[in-house]
Amino acid sequence: RTVLQTLTSHLLELGGGVQDPGMLCCPLQPVVPSPTVNGYRNKSTFSVNRGPDGNPKTVGLYVGTGRGQNIVCVRTDHMMNIPLKHKQVAQCYEQFIRCSPLGSCILFHEGGHWRELVVRTSQHGHTMAIVTFHPQQLGQEALAAQKALLKEFFTCGPGAVCALTSLYFQESTMTRCSHEQSPFQLLHGEPHIFEDVLDLTFRISPDAFFQVNTSGAEVLYRAVRELSQAATNTVLLDVCCGTGTIGLSLARHVSKVIGVEIVQKAIEDARWNAAFNGISNCEFHSGKAEAVLPELLSSWEDARPLVAVVNPSRAGIHHRVVRAIRSCGAIRRLLYISCKPEGEAMRNFLELCCPPDPGKKLEGEPFAPALAVPIDMFPHTAHCELVLLLTR
Repeated sequence: RTVLQTLTSHLLELGGGVQDPGMLCCPLQPVVPSPTVNGYRNKSTFSVNRGPDGNPKTVGLYVGTGRGQNIVCVRTDHMMNIPLKHKQVAQCYEQFIRCSPLGSCILFHEGGHWRELVVRTSQHGHTMAIVTFHPQQLGQEALAAQKALLKEFFTCGPGAVCALTSLYFQESTMTRCSHEQSPFQLLHGEPHIFEDVLDLTFRISPDAFFQVNTSGAEVLYRAVRELSQAATNTVLLDVCCGTGTIGLSLARHVSKVIGVEIVQKAIEDARWNAAFNGISNCEFHSGKAEAVLPELLSSWEDARPLVAVVNPSRAGIHHRVVRAIRSCGAIRRLLYISCKPEGEAMRNFLELCCPPDPGKKLEGEPFAPALAVPIDMFPHTAHCELVLLLTR
C-alpha cells in the first residue's frame, strides 16, 4: 500500500499528460497466501564467516550490520523457511571446511579460500550443491586436489548422507561470478536438476533464475495469466524470462511467446524446457534486454495484441528497456513483477507512467497503474512479490 501511495503521489506531482487523476487510483487486492509456509525455499545461499564463538569457518546466514561492525554468521537450524535438506548440506559443508587446512575467505585481500555454498532442491527429490572457492595463488595441481577432496567427502565420506544429485565447484575472485566469467565445474552427478510447475517440467542450471517458492510460483503464474488477459491471438513478451517458466506456463493459452534473458545457460534451459514439454510457439533471445528489446520492438509490425511481462532482478530494468516498451504502441498491457517494489522498481514505475519527457527520451503514451496483486512468496518474512498491472 505504501508503494502505491508513493507512486500515485509522484505521478500526481508530475501532472502533465494525466487527463484524469482518478485513473491513478490503483486497486490493491488482499495478499494471496503461499500454499506452503514452512521449508518452502528451493534455493538457499549460505555464507562462510565468523560465528558467535569466533570460529571463522561457520556456515550460515549473516546477523548484524557492517556499520555496527557486529556481523556474525549463524547456523540456520532455527530458520522456518529453509528445508531440512538445505540445513543438512550446510552442516556437512561446515564439517568439511573445518577439517580442511585451507582457511575461509572472509575478505579477499586477507586471503583464504572457502566461500559461500548454494543449495538447490526440487520436488523430484533432487539436490544440487554449488561451492564457491577463491583460488588465491593456488596452482592447477593444488586446485585439482581440493576438488578431489570435496568430491570424495560428498560421495564417499560423511557428506554422502546428503545424496547430492549434483555437486558443482566454482573458482571465483569476485563477490558474484557468472558462468561466462568463471564456469561452474561439475564434480559429481547430473548437470541439472528438474522441477514441475503447473504440469510442466523445467530443467534448472546452477545459475539460472527460478522462483525460490515453487508452490508460490504456481500461484504467481496463475495470477499473471489472469491479469494478462492472454488469448489465443496474443503475443506474450517475457522480459528477464530466466528458464522460461512464465512464458511456457502461458504458451498454450497464447499465439506466441518471445523470451529475453541475459544468462546464456538459462536460455539454453528455456529452449530445452520448451522442447521437452512439446511447446513449439516460443522463441528465446539471449542477451541484455537493453540491447535485444529496442531492436526487437522498433520494427514491430505484428497486428496481434502484444502483452509484456517484466520480471527483473532488484536492480530493475534498464532505462533503454523502459523507452523501448513505451515507444511500442502495440503494448497496451504490461505486468511488472517485483520482489522489492519500493526499490529500483519504483524508478521504472515512474518512467513507465510519467508524461512524455523528450529530455529523457521517454516517448509514447504513458501507462497507468490499474491493479496491484501482492503474493506471499516469502512466508516468515515481511516481503511479498508484487504484480503490478499497467495499462494504457
